[in-house]
Amino acid sequence: MKVLLLGSGGREHAIAWKLAQSPKLEKLFIAPGNAGTADEGTNVDLNVNDHNAVKEFVLKENINMLIVGPEAPLVAGIHDFFLNDEDLKNVGVIGPQSQAAMLEGSKNFAKEFMQRHDIPTASYKTFNADSLADGLKYLESLKPPYVLKADGLAAGKGVLICQSLAEAKAELNSMIADSKFGDASSKVVIEEFLSGVELSVFVLTDGDSYKILPVAKDYKRIGEGDTGLNTGGMGSISHVPFADDEFMKKVEDHIIKPTIDGLKSENIPYKGFVFFGLINVNNDPFVIEYNVRMGDPEAESVIPRIKSDLLDLFSGVANNNLHEKEIETDERYTAAIMLVSGGYPGSYEKGKEISGLDKMEDCIIFHAGTKLDSNKVVTNGGRVLAVTSYGKTMDEALEKSYKNAAKIKFDGSYYRSDLGFDIK
Repeated sequence: MKVLLLGSGGREHAIAWKLAQSPKLEKLFIAPGNAGTADEGTNVDLNVNDHNAVKEFVLKENINMLIVGPEAPLVAGIHDFFLNDEDLKNVGVIGPQSQAAMLEGSKNFAKEFMQRHDIPTASYKTFNADSLADGLKYLESLKPPYVLKADGLAAGKGVLICQSLAEAKAELNSMIADSKFGDASSKVVIEEFLSGVELSVFVLTDGDSYKILPVAKDYKRIGEGDTGLNTGGMGSISHVPFADDEFMKKVEDHIIKPTIDGLKSENIPYKGFVFFGLINVNNDPFVIEYNVRMGDPEAESVIPRIKSDLLDLFSGVANNNLHEKEIETDERYTAAIMLVSGGYPGSYEKGKEISGLDKMEDCIIFHAGTKLDSNKVVTNGGRVLAVTSYGKTMDEALEKSYKNAAKIKFDGSYYRSDLGFDIK
């Protein structure tokens, strides 16, 4: 099978690494890819948001399957584009059509969907420029901290948690009146703050049946102890100790099944990953958000725990026979530590040479923001590399990853040294 994978981050390297192990794979292309994906297949200089450029490449290379890594092409309707094109309609696409992608593309759409299907989530109201005064008044009815979410895609940075009413009002003004996140914050969801420990649950679905993937815990804040600015993710761990059989039965019965059944009942086809961003409130799961693709940095700890042939599972999604497939998982823990550029998630420099990759022992390196420059691996983004290790315990997996992370050097490099602190 010839496969084109769209994306350039750690998630895409993890997917490419797993696909490269499949006996069903004939040829793998990654667009645009990074220095790490170049070891798994062939990197292609393509704009993932240019549907016609993707079409041209798919036809030229006789691609059988398109796997969409990031959310933007899905929200922009790349799956719909393929279905509506006579030359492309038989190419399997892993990733939902644009209507279903609104579960991530619009926080308000997701909230209304959860309300309709009795899926547990925080209470909320949505406001825009016309109702800004009502939004400011609504904040006064809540207790701190205050949760403000840009309705649209904001590269993982559109959620603000404000500790004071004055700060919340100022941020609401900034988001709506001053377009702090551009069009993404033309509408803002204000929701009740839920206190608990977060976790990420993933399913792969063909729209009828689904397979639950290993559960993960990711770390979004830049600073130790979950302090400082939100990032795209500073690392992840899989298993999550409190997500035992009893807890996961609640997740499946109250969240996963109602979501898949709800999509079917509303005639919204769905093929691909569903990411449930959950929070454990007194041992009950609530949905914080949906994503319509595999998580990142969770992919770097979840995918190494999938023992089954990922391409075979994707074929089950594309051919509507996922129910015939088995998913087998590795019982060991995995820990993925993310190394980031100095200054991230603010401004940072690119092009810093990376050394120490030849000194890695008993771990997997997933590249995120890297590229090859004259045969040297250099930084090319805020999140640069993930170091993933297996262990019989969480501490063993973390110890291996930290030992290897300490050997990797580039100017300004930084990583959090406290992953797992809240679930030990």
